Amino acid sequence: MQEELEDYLLAHIDPEPEMLKRLNRDTHLFHLRPRMCSGHLQGRILKMLTSMIRPRRVLELGTFTGYSALCFAEGMPDDAELHTIEVDDELEEFIAERFSSSPYATRLHLHIGDALQIIPTLGDGWDLVFIDANKRHYTEYYEMILPRVNHGGFILADNTLWDGKVLDPEANHDAQTRGILDFNGHVAHDQRVERVILPLRDGLTVIRKK
Repeated sequence: MQEELEDYLLAHIDPEPEMLKRLNRDTHLFHLRPRMCSGHLQGRILKMLTSMIRPRRVLELGTFTGYSALCFAEGMPDDAELHTIEVDDELEEFIAERFSSSPYATRLHLHIGDALQIIPTLGDGWDLVFIDANKRHYTEYYEMILPRVNHGGFILADNTLWDGKVLDPEANHDAQTRGILDFNGHVAHDQRVERVILPLRDGLTVIRKK
């Protein structure tokens, strides 16, 4: 039933752009853990949210193969900029080729390295931030980013339901699950923000800075 519902959803939303369809295919052909790619449904949601927010500065933590970055760029105003950080330097050439051949090349800035070291070098004034990097460090990313986000700006955090492992923390002791649990609890009690978790794919938390 779940697969049938997903097929129904995909048939009744905006089509996946051909550029992203090719990228999704190449990700599955040439890279490990292709499930990390946002894909059609989440990609259209990210693009829609970006079009609604109309951010001038976007920061992404965790580029992977560049699918989500291209979705953000698609929804951004023409004069906006996106900075995306990827820790795996083996992905750099693959990402750079897809960015440079896209219609949004001038909006995209790829940084390779540790997000915790790179974030302070990129300045402040973020309107939209997407956290999709090392789950162990979600709370650290959040605390580093929140003071740099404009009031009324948004943080999106991916994978916050973590395959349902958040429902049984006693049985799931791995560091990534603990990182997600710590982050969810931290954000839930943070009076500086409003928050809602969307049960999309693996969970997407939408956070608005007051």
